[in-house]
Amino acid sequence: MEPRMNLFAHEIGARIGKRIFAVSQVIRQSSLPEPTQELVQLRASQINGCGFCVDIHTKDAAAAGETSARLNLVAAWRHSTVFTEAERAALALTEEGTRIIDGYEGVRDETWARVRRHYDDDQVVALVSLIAMINATNRLGVILNNQGGAYEPGSLATVAV
Repeated sequence: MEPRMNLFAHEIGARIGKRIFAVSQVIRQSSLPEPTQELVQLRASQINGCGFCVDIHTKDAAAAGETSARLNLVAAWRHSTVFTEAERAALALTEEGTRIIDGYEGVRDETWARVRRHYDDDQVVALVSLIAMINATNRLGVILNNQGGAYEPGSLATVAV
């Protein structure tokens, strides 16, 4: 299947894409650990069925040194031993913040308390913003029918040009 539209082939789409990328760069430069950032983006992308973003975040995480065991187990993080308590808190927040429509009443107080135990204010702002941005990006990818499989690690940097 072909993508429905190339967002960057249109002036307004390119402007929007560059701004989304700029927000992601602010988050990337935050003190939120990079492995946590990639795991969160991968998990939200799995939930949302965005093959394009799953491809990106799996390959970028691997290129940054993430192990295949952790990447393969992120979808089953509750039933694995390879994630820290802080990462588990971030993954729980990711799932609850992503699956709002699936009957959740939003983020549970217990989940929020776990996140607050492990992350400082700046990291929480980065984490919440990351979850919101990856969900928006997933929706763009799915609506536009962007396919996974051809991504080369680091090639998203060309968006900023």
